[in-house]
Amino acid sequence: MKKRLLILGGTGDAAELAVRASQIAEIEVISSLAGRTQQPFTPKTGTVRIGGFGGAAGLAAFLLDRPIDLLIDATHPFAAQISANAAVAAAECNVPYLMLVRPAWERVEGDRWIEVASHSEAAKALLGQSQRVFLTIGRQELAAFAGLDAIWFLMRAIDPPALNTPVPNGKLLLARGPFSLEDERQLLLEYKIDTIVSKNSGGGATYAKIVAAREQGIPVVMVQRPQIADVEQVADVEGAIAWLIKQL
Repeated sequence: MKKRLLILGGTGDAAELAVRASQIAEIEVISSLAGRTQQPFTPKTGTVRIGGFGGAAGLAAFLLDRPIDLLIDATHPFAAQISANAAVAAAECNVPYLMLVRPAWERVEGDRWIEVASHSEAAKALLGQSQRVFLTIGRQELAAFAGLDAIWFLMRAIDPPALNTPVPNGKLLLARGPFSLEDERQLLLEYKIDTIVSKNSGGGATYAKIVAAREQGIPVVMVQRPQIADVEQVADVEGAIAWLIKQL
């Protein structure tokens, strides 16, 4: 009998993991996407479901009904509620559980970071110091900046914000990484950006903006990651595959 693996996904790492795990003969892969992004990283193999579970209780019911033998959370580092629900559901159902969490970016010489704990703190950090801001936090947190009428924002997101979402003054740019360093350099110059707001997402797909900001002496308001459950973690797909093999 194959062991059934549920991957909580939506990231490039999750899609890669689904492909790699499907190559293990003893594993059947199910990937779950939250459905918040119109064009998510969809795995090219295994079964894919889209939509929420209905909190920790709904996920626990899914783990038991399928039934699921192994659970890996490979969601975005800022998907805090999904990860919290997964930890609770896995513990309740006694399902082996792993988080694949790519390492956060670390400040290096030349970086001018202003580290904050939330998007509302990031908005406050802009007051009195910024006039043209590159807002690279996705579409769901734009409302936190909507009241800063004295600032012009270049807002980059994969999908447009939902209807009736308060949006700050500026321009919306729809694009998905990875972004090249040359393109990020040009973007900062073209729009005369004086500050960047970013989540500390980690990974390489959007790190070029941090390098470009360092080169041009532009401060970055860096939103730190939320706290996550104290569970077993790995930093990359290789680590997740090694964990899977140990479970067989």
